[in-house]
Amino acid sequence: MADTSRKVLLLVDFINPLRFDGADDLAPAAVEAAIAAAALKRRYRRDGFSTLYVNDNFGQWRSDFRTLLRECRRGGGAAAKLARLLAPDKDDLMVLKPRHSGFHATPLDLLLTQLGARELAITGLATDFCVQCTAMDAYVRGYRVWVPSDCTAAESPERKQAALDWIRQALKASITPSTRRA
Repeated sequence: MADTSRKVLLLVDFINPLRFDGADDLAPAAVEAAIAAAALKRRYRRDGFSTLYVNDNFGQWRSDFRTLLRECRRGGGAAAKLARLLAPDKDDLMVLKPRHSGFHATPLDLLLTQLGARELAITGLATDFCVQCTAMDAYVRGYRVWVPSDCTAAESPERKQAALDWIRQALKASITPSTRRA
């Protein structure tokens, strides 16, 4: 990771045990989104831009990101696939979040400011919750927001599309797929 990075890729809640109501509905789309996000991560890395994991702590206040990653890998199923597809590189950054937005009660904004970030590619789970909340908070803080539509997932295609439409209309953000932009 560079000391500065005008573009930053945020991976929101991809490292996820998928133990909640609706997880079975989310899992197949989550794996597809992770495949696309992994390809985008490789492009960002190649181009010298930073990747930052913004992850829920799932109420485990004594845990850390590495412990969560290890547990997801051991758990099998879609959670293990997500963890394998998007395993962090040694120089990637991590922020644990207590609620839906990656900005709420976290050092994310400070970290992005120190990196010199201007544009955020916000990917992850779920499009209609944590991705949408993080995108809104990024927008109100003055970041350019891109939510690559193929790098997010929700419990239904309808919920995903409704969230993407809102992000595009209300936040004036790009929702262009990752294959068409980097």
